[in-house]
Amino acid sequence: MPDTALLIVDMQCGVVAAEPAAVRLEQVLGSLKLAIAKARERGFPVIFVQHEEAGLERDSAAWQLHPALPATAADHFIYKRHGDSFCDTPLAALLENLGVSKLWLGGCATDFCVDSTLRNAVSRGFQVTVIADAHTTLSAFALSGEQVIDHFNAVWHATNATPQPLLVQPAAAL
Repeated sequence: MPDTALLIVDMQCGVVAAEPAAVRLEQVLGSLKLAIAKARERGFPVIFVQHEEAGLERDSAAWQLHPALPATAADHFIYKRHGDSFCDTPLAALLENLGVSKLWLGGCATDFCVDSTLRNAVSRGFQVTVIADAHTTLSAFALSGEQVIDHFNAVWHATNATPQPLLVQPAAAL
């Protein structure tokens, strides 16, 4: 049984493809497709997380995964209402049932749901590899989306006080 799963957070049409669109979107989609292909080649489970709230109602067009992502019926799907993919979802139980101790992580938004999920996963003892070129966000607040992504990659790379190594690698290095 593989010990690693690919976790893709909130890559939904209404999150990444609405106006304004998420930054580096085409690059991120390409990197996620590469990560999905590598995970499937190795027999790793692929898990898609989808956020639900006003404007992202389940089964609406905005709620759907971006069409460039090759989801299949064999994949796992987690639906959440909070930023952290573990909060009030069956994600932890799914990972335990799958025997997973390591996660490859990508998705949207770098500074919200991806970071919240990463921190909870690390606290739960998972070894997390953030896919450096497979997460995105919007340009908001004082920093551009590109600056946010670069900043979080640097912060995560410098983080060493974790129960298991926290790695930051491009999809090509997985």
